[in-house]
Amino acid sequence: MNTDAERARHVRKRVREMRNSRGEWEKTPPVTARPLRDICVSVTDAAVVQSTIHNPQLVPALSVPAALEKVGTGVLCVLSESDKIYGRSVTVAEHLNNELVLLVKWVRRLTNWHGRQAPLSVWASKIVPLIEKRFAQLKTPVVRFENQQHKILALVSLAELSLRVPVDSHGVAIWKPAEREVLPVDCAVCWLVETCRRLSMATGVAMLWRRLGLVAASGAPARRGEIASYFSQGDGLAIAAGLEDPSYPIEEFIYDIANLDAGFRFCGEENRWAGRLAIACQQIYGMQTIPGYLENGVSPGYGAGAEQIVASIHKNPLNKSGWITETLGAGDIDRVIIEWRSLLRQITHAPKLEWSRWQEFQALAKSILNETESPTLTELPPLGYDQTKRIDHRLVFRRH
Repeated sequence: MNTDAERARHVRKRVREMRNSRGEWEKTPPVTARPLRDICVSVTDAAVVQSTIHNPQLVPALSVPAALEKVGTGVLCVLSESDKIYGRSVTVAEHLNNELVLLVKWVRRLTNWHGRQAPLSVWASKIVPLIEKRFAQLKTPVVRFENQQHKILALVSLAELSLRVPVDSHGVAIWKPAEREVLPVDCAVCWLVETCRRLSMATGVAMLWRRLGLVAASGAPARRGEIASYFSQGDGLAIAAGLEDPSYPIEEFIYDIANLDAGFRFCGEENRWAGRLAIACQQIYGMQTIPGYLENGVSPGYGAGAEQIVASIHKNPLNKSGWITETLGAGDIDRVIIEWRSLLRQITHAPKLEWSRWQEFQALAKSILNETESPTLTELPPLGYDQTKRIDHRLVFRRH
């Protein structure tokens, strides 16, 4: 055999023959979605398995922070000190003068509560039960509320959320179980094993398109794929996900796309990956990470908080100075507005599509684009008389 490619083809052929004839591959445990309360982690000497697996013990996954890293939204916190059960804490409101409560924006949307402020009596009697009901519907029931300085935090349980993990032969779901590699008899003595190991295991582009729902089984572009093709990198995937949610108002979505290029500066102390657009993306794409396109199901440049600034400045450009803080400068606001208007131009000039939500989205983007101006547009003073004259590059020396 002359090339590595020929050796690789030979290895693949031998593997197929072995699978068809003797089937000597080690059977891998099936991967299924299980609630976190039913998932265990194999530990040794009260530490997560890393180097050794002698005398392993099983502990609940809810007691291992590493297993909960990509589950739920909010800050990881301890719900029960006795058995070290972890959950998430999210900011739902703030205290105002110990008499009023200021609801955060996403909670008002979640509960459909009209008004930003409410008395403490209304908060305790009406808003708290409503928050508990909506969180329970999202499979993250509220364990308790806590006051932290001027903020009101909701501590939620993650036990009902699911995670895809392997299930062993005894029916026990284990997060990241210890694995060993067992080669077939022929592969163990084959001199092409190292060549086979060097072959790329990366997912092909066509498989990624199918996984993301951009193409149909026949290979024809799906509607989501057509929208994604109008934009670069992950912007098109996020816009398609937002439009596919029929309960997502276009009037809110047009401002939320400003978060796609906001980064981390606009979220402040809140969760960068919060917001309805991030939820819509993760519902469709899951927690997939594709370099340059998705990071945990969301566009890599995503950052919550820019949508309210863009909406405020659109209504009144003089509101810009009110959003400037120690960590958020005027240049950051100008940049996100420029990026947002660039997206509006791409949407406006994108091809037509026979879909009412896309057509409504395009019309609104064109309307807003005509109502706003780029922060880089400034009127320069007129040129002076000397600046309008033709430049003479000759040197003239004074005569003595």
